[in-house]
Amino acid sequence: MKDDLYDLLLEGLGQTLYMVVWSSIFAILLGLAFGIIVVVTEKGGILPAPIVNKITGTFINTVRSLPFIILIVLLLPLSRLIVGTSLGPTAAIVSLSIGAAPFLARIIENSLKEVDTGKIEAAKAIGASPFTIIFRVLIPEALPALVRGLTIAVIAITEFTAVAGAIGAGGLGSLAIRFGYQRFREDILFATVIIIILLVQTIQWTGDYTAKRIERKRYKLD
Repeated sequence: MKDDLYDLLLEGLGQTLYMVVWSSIFAILLGLAFGIIVVVTEKGGILPAPIVNKITGTFINTVRSLPFIILIVLLLPLSRLIVGTSLGPTAAIVSLSIGAAPFLARIIENSLKEVDTGKIEAAKAIGASPFTIIFRVLIPEALPALVRGLTIAVIAITEFTAVAGAIGAGGLGSLAIRFGYQRFREDILFATVIIIILLVQTIQWTGDYTAKRIERKRYKLD
């Protein structure tokens, strides 16, 4: 019985980590792109483009307004098109990435807007290109806030995996529902909850530690 429990938990943890890692990577890439576009194309931004800003903002708000469980169902055909199936951890990565990207985009947008406009204006004054301002001024200056925001997003993705488990994504969430709840295995239910809590705490500690390291390094350089 114990060996069975350990095998189930190990498999569920592996599937959850697989979904969290890859979904976070894709969501960060998408969210960073959307967040930068919203910031630089706004009125008075580095590359003002009201139409692009409006379209991007509307898309972000539309996706964010959908409950995640509904978004997963809507994206099942896309998952099937991309990975050939709508079940399992790999298929869930598509929904998790797209679902988390708009949330990340707003976090990134807020972090980038905290950057001192004086530094951006100084970069413009010396003739820096928009690309240089974005990747040499905007992002580096916002890095500690970005790391903390990304930490929140990765934790949200971890929670989303539990929701995705309800419709066949696998992972700890699926394990808790199929075995812990439906088969009345309280040992599995409590074990999955404890593992998820420990996983979230580890992610939070890592994000806080990284952000503080960046800040300390910056203060030393200053």
